[in-house]
Amino acid sequence: MGYANADSGLYDNLKLELRRGSLVLAVLAALRTEQYGYTLRGDLAGAGVTIEESALYPMLRRLEGQGLLQSEWRQDDSRRKRFYRITPAGEEILRRLLEEWRQLNESVNRLLQVNPS
Repeated sequence: MGYANADSGLYDNLKLELRRGSLVLAVLAALRTEQYGYTLRGDLAGAGVTIEESALYPMLRRLEGQGLLQSEWRQDDSRRKRFYRITPAGEEILRRLLEEWRQLNESVNRLLQVNPS
């Protein structure tokens, strides 16, 4: 099996793995301001973070189940919408994850400067 044949599938898998943690950070950060799913997805996209609905809503439910988000159904315009916001526990986890993110980025950037491609 040649490198070119394995490259596409391997790259896609590694890219997905890299994005998963980043998406959690992005969602927690975006929900420091209360939003419902559709506006959250739009705000993320506006910041360059694309996420499919099929990934976003299960993530929101999982984060809520972990106590990092809370939600509330409300009437908005003529429809009921579920609004999400970060909890105090979510704020603490976000703070700690962002510190880890920054440290990891600094380390990777140092490696890239030492070993430019």
